[in-house]
Amino acid sequence: MQPDSAAPAPTPVPVIRRPGQVDYLQAWRDMQAFTAARAPDTPDEIWLLEHPPVYTLGRNGKAEHVLDAGDIPVLRVDRGGQVTYHGPGQLVVYTLLDLRRRRLGVQSLVNRLEQAVIDLLAEYGISAGRRTRAPGVYVGAAKLAALGLRVSRGCSFHGLSLNVDMDLEPFRRINPCGYRDLQVTQLAELGITATAQAISVPLLRHLEQLLQDRDGQ
Repeated sequence: MQPDSAAPAPTPVPVIRRPGQVDYLQAWRDMQAFTAARAPDTPDEIWLLEHPPVYTLGRNGKAEHVLDAGDIPVLRVDRGGQVTYHGPGQLVVYTLLDLRRRRLGVQSLVNRLEQAVIDLLAEYGISAGRRTRAPGVYVGAAKLAALGLRVSRGCSFHGLSLNVDMDLEPFRRINPCGYRDLQVTQLAELGITATAQAISVPLLRHLEQLLQDRDGQ
């Protein structure tokens, strides 16, 4: 029997890297270098890591949303979105994907990243959702995960940050994602006791399943 030539070939599973805690500036430069050096056959990668304390402002982020940075550095970077905070106990998922090869649009990737978190929380019986024009994942009125992407030559980098078990105080020194008085939560406050490294396993499973689904969410 001849194979069905109309059936799409399965999309290769990305290479997974777990470098631990990495300085934000170093990770950012590494993402830029990886994306700039990509060839059409370069395998996609997903990086799962944490950062030391840092605030990042997106390309069009307004400095006025940083209320009192104190001794935490502020970096203006090339992703979309406004200001957010990264720190130990937060899982950061960087998606270095060839969107053209995967036939994905930017919004489709955003939807998949959000859905991976929503599906993860559903395993624990927690209802989470997304908001129109405010990318991320929310539990009630509180934001649990933030998104920011950059696309260059059809390839994405940056990605998702999920608050797992961290000090949330630095979020009170900014308008998170540009929204005044936006509440921020984390898995620990929702009764999910896990480290960032441990929770990355089921989250990655959901994300890989969604990336294989070309119909998507």
